[in-house]
Amino acid sequence: MKIVIRAAAVSAVIALGMQAQAPAAKAAAKPTATAKAPAKTWKTPRTADGQPDLQGVWSNASFVPLERPASAKGREFYTKEEAEAQMKAARERGPAENEPGTAADVHYDLSQYGLDRSNAEADINLRTSLITDPKDGKVPPQLPAATKRAQERAAYRAQHQWDSAENRPLAERCIMWGNEGPPMLPQGYNSHLQITQGPNTVAITLEMIHDTRIIPLDGRPHLPANVKQIFGDSRGHWEGDTLVVDTTNFTDRTAFRNSGENLHVIERFTRTGPESIKYEFTVSDPDTWERSWSGEVPFAKTEDPLYEYACHEGNYGMANILSGVRATEKAAAAAKK
Repeated sequence: MKIVIRAAAVSAVIALGMQAQAPAAKAAAKPTATAKAPAKTWKTPRTADGQPDLQGVWSNASFVPLERPASAKGREFYTKEEAEAQMKAARERGPAENEPGTAADVHYDLSQYGLDRSNAEADINLRTSLITDPKDGKVPPQLPAATKRAQERAAYRAQHQWDSAENRPLAERCIMWGNEGPPMLPQGYNSHLQITQGPNTVAITLEMIHDTRIIPLDGRPHLPANVKQIFGDSRGHWEGDTLVVDTTNFTDRTAFRNSGENLHVIERFTRTGPESIKYEFTVSDPDTWERSWSGEVPFAKTEDPLYEYACHEGNYGMANILSGVRATEKAAAAAKK
């Protein structure tokens, strides 16, 4: 399969009128002026009930890192040539990750099955980082309490990560991936998502893990503050042609980049063309970062379906990890006798 790169903002198609020819006559006729048809402007499509239509299958695959690399310090955008070179280099790195002798050699070859980002539709993005605010393209510094929380989590994992399946990471247990969101960040693979709309609801289904987020649009309040959920509690409304989604009520186990239970995410979905959506997000947590931060990810339309993500089927890795640790513990105990 080959990657399909689309321009991120195609807003108008100019139709040139055909030059009319003057009819033949005895006297020489003056040539008529070339007629130009008016420019066709793209309009946001509407659903049957009049809402902006965001429906379809989209890809948020991206070759742009969340944070700005040191090589692009002080630069918000690449040139088109630089961005294409970055994408080319990233695509070429993919197959090498499965070379014999590497850590990924025990994993299946994502490119072989068309799962990795080099096989997905991706809008060309000139940004040097997905983060748009702060202007340095970096996640703001964490508060001292958040740093302590991260250290405590790491210390607990070091002592108890092998105790049972419940102590393994949520992604390894096929419960959630951190990139699922909100905010929804580009995946390493399985980067498709499907948006479905009803009069009072928007549903977003992700190919990764196959979670579906149901977003009410009927003005109902958030859940009570003491009700926490891994993916939070989302509520949406329209601001013009933009869908705005407000999500609160996260758990401390969501831990998005070490966030706490007071994580708050605001997302904005705006259709910018027949094959593109601009996805913007703002993240805040008074218990984690010094300030809020924002980012932007282009979505590209795709005709591909969502494929089944059979994470638990054949999940021999979990059994092997735990049985291997038990064997190591048994051997260590026997050596002490």
